[in-house]
Amino acid sequence: MTVARMVLFSMVGGLAASVGGVAARAGRQPVDWTSLSLDAIGGGKLPTAGYRGKVVLLVNTASRCGFTGQYRGLEASWRRHRDRGLILLGVPSNDFGGQEPDGDDAIARFCETRFDITFPLAGKQVVSGPNAHPLYRWAAGQTGPSGAPNWNFHKLLIGRDGRLVDWFSAMTKPGAASLETAIGRALDEPASS
Repeated sequence: MTVARMVLFSMVGGLAASVGGVAARAGRQPVDWTSLSLDAIGGGKLPTAGYRGKVVLLVNTASRCGFTGQYRGLEASWRRHRDRGLILLGVPSNDFGGQEPDGDDAIARFCETRFDITFPLAGKQVVSGPNAHPLYRWAAGQTGPSGAPNWNFHKLLIGRDGRLVDWFSAMTKPGAASLETAIGRALDEPASS
């Protein structure tokens, strides 16, 4: 896939985010973290039941993408907000441009050695289309096609109540004012009982 096509997909996603953000913020149905199963990159299952009452920034990632450098900013955001209740969840995927072809062990090594990643990483998943992981099918049902990932490093912000707050295309870098403001507002919301 050419760089121009990658940028075009991301720009279209960014434009759709500014137009379609209202639908994303509506977040009609909360995710049920207690019934969600998601493999951890190092084996076993992620403790998704513990995500209930937390703010989750869900990001589909790839190690061989032009946006891979965003790992650095994602880690900084995780370290800045985790004590306030943010879970930053990276989900490696080979869906876009075949840019995550390696297995989980190689992906984990890459993330740890190149970017010192400490936030939770899921095992490699399908994040788009009818075969997407149930978490991503749920998110697509909340946003419609405009908010579903169309490239690597698409960001979905899920509030403490389990409802989708907003989404951000790959063009929105970690640390961007729009993303930081949305995270801050979501963290300021009280946890539901």
